[in-house]
This record gives sequence, structure tokens and C-alpha cells, in this order.
Amino acid sequence: MTHDQATPGAVPISFRSHRYRSACGRLELFARIYDVANRGDKPPLLLMHGLTRNSADFEPLVEHLAPHYRLVVPDQRGRGLSDYDSDPANYRPDIYAADMFALLDGLGVGRAGLVGTSMGGLIAMVMAVMQPDRVTSIVLNDVGPQIEAAGLARIQGYVGPMQDAASWDEAAARCAAVNAEALPDLGPQDWLSFARRTCQKTPEGSIRFAYDPAIATSTQGEQPATLPPDLWPLWDALAEMPVLVLRGGHSDLLAAATVTEMGRRHSGPFTACEVPGRGHAPILDEPAALMALEPFLQTWAV
Repeated sequence: MTHDQATPGAVPISFRSHRYRSACGRLELFARIYDVANRGDKPPLLLMHGLTRNSADFEPLVEHLAPHYRLVVPDQRGRGLSDYDSDPANYRPDIYAADMFALLDGLGVGRAGLVGTSMGGLIAMVMAVMQPDRVTSIVLNDVGPQIEAAGLARIQGYVGPMQDAASWDEAAARCAAVNAEALPDLGPQDWLSFARRTCQKTPEGSIRFAYDPAIATSTQGEQPATLPPDLWPLWDALAEMPVLVLRGGHSDLLAAATVTEMGRRHSGPFTACEVPGRGHAPILDEPAALMALEPFLQTWAV
């Protein structure tokens, strides 16, 4: 099946729906595959979203990358069109990473560049440690081996069960209430587009966020049980991997000092870019983000 991504002012970019089994075999998962125009003969990139997002989160970036890469953009288990897991303990990066290898295996993709926003970046790091020969490079969007307590507390404050919205306008207002500090220059139409990427319509006609509320259990506590107590050894294991770190200029999840330390400890190719006017996390269509992303991928995502 082929769909069109309707981006205002842009030529629609087609993707095909791909359904596959999770690594455990219990769940049916979903991914968008953007390879219609290039017939799959371009370098593959795996784009992985954050905690409460889904494959639609990358729509603003797709128009910039689709002409040059084969884009594989999944809904992680418990998000979007992927099945929810009956055991919330499975909502953790190592399980997601195994699902991603199952996805790539089913598509016949041996090696890929990884682009991960927030939680997606943690998945990318885990994947690169599990099977380093299958990862050409990593882009980390506003995440690293040290997660700031303020950002974690903010996320814990909004993720979880929530009453459905009655309309898309109400859903847009809710998205703005949560994210306006991170994305201060978005206007009403931008927030409506944001809501349509982040939420879904129920059979009853109401609007809800497109994730399993049970994912909230993976964020609980000062040190969530689904994350190792110390992520720096994970980072150190990637010392030779080409990495680009993008940080929102006023991010509350990734500190500038953490990015500096990441660069100090990394012996391989390392690039860091701060995206002005953004908190957690940049959308990745910002000029500063694209100016860093495009040459990095051209060099390393092959």
C-alpha cells in the first residue's frame, strides 16, 4: 500500500506501509518505507522516534532526506499503528533494538545509518553496541549518556493516561501546552500539524495521543528501571563510531556539558551542533540541524 505525505507547500512524498513481526514474535509492528522514488537503491537510514511519538514525527525531515536515502521509519511497539504490548516491562531500549534488527532483517538491510530522537537515540546506541558491524553512523537528536533530572521530571509529568480531545483544535492546544517552551516559534497551524503527527482519531471520533499510556511505567523514578544506572559505558563502547549530536539550545534533557564530555571521550568522528531556539527536542527541519545533518550523512551514512 502506498500513501502520500501531505506537507503544505511541498510535493507529496510517497511511502509504503510495511508490517512485520516483533523480535519476540508476539506483536505486529508497523513502519513507513520511503523508497518509492529511488527504488531502494539508495543508502538506508533507520529513523527512530521519541517516547511518545511515532513514525509521523519525521515527516518534516523526510522531504529533505527521501531523494537521497532509503528511509525506514518505524512505529515502536506501543506507538502509532504498531501493536501495544500487554507487558509494559517490555517498553525498554534493548527490546526496541531487537525489534529494529528484526525490521532490518525482514527488509534485507544489512547495514544502515541510524537517526534517533530522544528515546530513539538510546535505541541507536544500544543497536550499535549489539551489532556494530550493521551500523554505519549515528545521529543523536537531543539525547546522550546522561539524562538531566529536570527533563526527565517534565516528561514524567505529562506521559500516561489522558482524556481524549474532542477535536483536532483541542488536541493541538494540548500539544502546545506540553511543547511550547521547547518550540516557541510554532504558530496555530504548526501546532495543528504537530497534533496530526502525534495523535490519532479513535473509532468514536475523538482524538488521543498515539501511544499506549502504559509506556509511562518505563519513565518512573529518578532512575527508570528500563535504563542502566550508568549510560556512559554504553557511550564509551561506541568510541570509533561516527556520531553527530544535535542539541536543542535550551534543552532540559541534554546538557551542553554532557555533549562536551561526549566529544572528549570519543576517539572516532564526532560532530556536535546546537540548534538555537529549540528545547527538547529539535524537529530536525531547522536550518541549523539540516546544515549539520546533510553533510554528516553524505560522509558517513554509506
